[in-house]
Amino acid sequence: MKRNQVVMVTGASAGLGRAIAHGFAKQGAKIGLIARNREALEACCEEVEQMGGEALVLPLDVSDAPSIEHAASRLEEAFGSIDVWVNNAMASVFSPVKKMTAEEYKRVTEVSYLGYVYGTQAALRRMQPRDFGTIIQVGSALAARSIPLQSAYCAAKHAIMGFTDSLRCELYHDKSNVQLTVVQMPAMNTAQFTWMKNRLPNKPQPVPPIFQPEVAAKVVVQVAGVDRPRREYWVGSPAVESIAGQMFAPGLLDRDLGETGYKAQQRGVPDDPNRPNNLWDYVPGRHGAHGPFDKKSCSFSPQVFLDLHHRWFAAGGAALVTAMVVAYKRK
Repeated sequence: MKRNQVVMVTGASAGLGRAIAHGFAKQGAKIGLIARNREALEACCEEVEQMGGEALVLPLDVSDAPSIEHAASRLEEAFGSIDVWVNNAMASVFSPVKKMTAEEYKRVTEVSYLGYVYGTQAALRRMQPRDFGTIIQVGSALAARSIPLQSAYCAAKHAIMGFTDSLRCELYHDKSNVQLTVVQMPAMNTAQFTWMKNRLPNKPQPVPPIFQPEVAAKVVVQVAGVDRPRREYWVGSPAVESIAGQMFAPGLLDRDLGETGYKAQQRGVPDDPNRPNNLWDYVPGRHGAHGPFDKKSCSFSPQVFLDLHHRWFAAGGAALVTAMVVAYKRK
């Protein structure tokens, strides 16, 4: 992993974005923290500095392109050229399509899709003239396999993939050394399930199995240190299964998720329909990286470990084969 990088992280006030900021901080990075909630960003900034990094608090809404552009300039004025840009900010609504409003679809699209577009453009304006830098799109298994009750979010994640694939072609055409990759995430224990707008009768939850955000953040930080990252990374065996299942049996998944997807996304606890949500404005508080599912969440993924250390295993396998050949010849 590279140290002392200059990194921008959107959606850094809580959840995965906050865990990503922590991961970069441990590498001594200088980090721009973007989200709407200044109080939570300042809490994250304190944590970053305690972990060995430096941070700049940049309160803004990612749906505002000029604000993102200004934030990018401020980060470079403070710390120098941006090495890594991580698009992560999101908004969503738990609701059947038949109950969604046009305004809600528009808002989720502006944050969860266009926020990525505006962040990517701000990064490119700085990285392409220098011919270096890495842009990481935080994706989701839902970018490949949609589920019920999150149509706006799933659509935004699909849109990110279309946008990113198109840009990747253009970077190849330009013979650019700017790196672009997507990290597809599993269900995670984050605060989004306590503050997303919800029309379901019960409190929402991620579809189990659930992972701690640090599992995914570790992948993002390691990818940022790779000179030539892969075009896509899948985090956790459930993400692998969902993406592969969509490739080979999408119709079967339609029926299965129609039968199981409603119950799997709800806890057996009634939700308050009038509780604060973060669709139009942030929910106050200092927040943190974790949501309310610590007891149900995995802090380790064998799939992630194997993926991040596959060269070790390949080298170990080659050494084992060589040893067996030598031993056989000595017989």
